[in-house]
Amino acid sequence: TATEALSEPIIRSAPGGVMVMDADPRALGLEDLENKVKTQRPPTRDELEAMRFSWRVAKHVKSNAIVFGAHDRTLAIGAGQMSRVDSCRIAIWKAQEAGLSLTGSVVASDAMFPFADGLIACAEAGATAAIQPGGSVRDEEVIAAADERKMAMVFTGHRHFLH
Repeated sequence: TATEALSEPIIRSAPGGVMVMDADPRALGLEDLENKVKTQRPPTRDELEAMRFSWRVAKHVKSNAIVFGAHDRTLAIGAGQMSRVDSCRIAIWKAQEAGLSLTGSVVASDAMFPFADGLIACAEAGATAAIQPGGSVRDEEVIAAADERKMAMVFTGHRHFLH
């Protein structure tokens, strides 16, 4: 099950004031992920391990984070963009520049995919599974896009969004 630790809030300065954010201590177990599958195809054990690893990496990446990974390594990261699909494209480009294949990878998104385009770009690059918080008014479209591409997808119900 998920474990949560109590911790102090994070305080950052911002123009004209401060921003106070709750700390993000949440760790997800494999059972947590298995119970949150949203697609027709459930993730394989390898994909679940990769989701868990990539989700932990996404926690530490600036907002609009996209992390492509495997169970034991990060393959590519895109972040800090105004558009989630642009973060996807940057991660894909970074992998290509490094000569890394994303075939069979999983993708972790720190916040929901607001549209299917980002997920589709990740699938076209080779991702076979995705982990994201969910919560978009277009979740059903994103789930349908994953199902059309035979992807497994898990909604955590918790976002990592880091500013």
